[in-house]
Amino acid sequence: MTSTRAVSDFETTDPEAGHAFLTTAYGTGMRIRWRSRAGWRLRHQRVDAGAFRLESTSQSTHLVLTVDPQRAHVVCRSTTSRLVRRCGADEGRHGPGEVFLANRAGSPHTARWLPGGLEVCVLDPDLLAGVAATAPARHPAPLRFTRFEPVTPAGARLWSSARRYVAGLLADPATAAQPLLVANAAHLLATVTLAVFPNTALTDPTAQERRDATPTALRRAVAFIEDNAARDIDVAAIAAAANVGIRAVQLAFRRHLGTTPTAYLRRVRLDLAHRELLSTDPRDGTVSAIAARWGFASHSRFTAHYRAAYGVPPSRTLALR
Repeated sequence: MTSTRAVSDFETTDPEAGHAFLTTAYGTGMRIRWRSRAGWRLRHQRVDAGAFRLESTSQSTHLVLTVDPQRAHVVCRSTTSRLVRRCGADEGRHGPGEVFLANRAGSPHTARWLPGGLEVCVLDPDLLAGVAATAPARHPAPLRFTRFEPVTPAGARLWSSARRYVAGLLADPATAAQPLLVANAAHLLATVTLAVFPNTALTDPTAQERRDATPTALRRAVAFIEDNAARDIDVAAIAAAANVGIRAVQLAFRRHLGTTPTAYLRRVRLDLAHRELLSTDPRDGTVSAIAARWGFASHSRFTAHYRAAYGVPPSRTLALR
């Protein structure tokens, strides 16, 4: 199976080469002013997973960057640097350990970046819109973040923990080669970002969505999940197959089954993993490999889910073959 990630590592002491690289890397115009070009060094490491990118970058002088509008949402955590960010009338000052949005997608911003490093997560707007979609006509309302910092320190810790977890997954080539795991990681980052940073996404179903949450819509959604569980599908795809909006399909599962679309999808994948365990020779496969193939990154969590569903650990099922 082909890896779903692309890894790059760029380093330079040439300011012009660094400027050209950053402009290309972030897909937008950028002006840079250096306090001193002498001895300047830039390093930029990236893991590109398609819908999101995880990056670590550092540089060695005082920079002022003026950045043109970007489609993507850029979340940063300072590791050793201090940064002053301005977007419109909003200005933020951020130091080591702090989590913040670097930009407002679609708007220019400036940043004064002091020597040191940053961890960066670049999120595709379609990924966030798919998770946040709420409009009754089944067209997502424009998503806009209303604050550049998490509401609470606990939110910042949650975001940092989620990024660290996803980075650990992508660091393992075998794990990163599993499309379902990478898709789950993308959904996790989007969900945590929306939960941590205040935004305009609605949280309650509209009257139209309540009317759409019918048993017929649920049957279509269930059939789609069971026919496509081996594919990278998300709530947006499930809702489209049911011909309703995301909030409506979520409400249908909650109203009629007492669960969520993602929990139902996980249960279907657990059952498919169970079938594979039953049919696999222990000499030819492992519990971890089968779990990863069906989107379960954590061996311990997979074992807990499996034991709760089938009454025995998955290793025992595999050994029965």
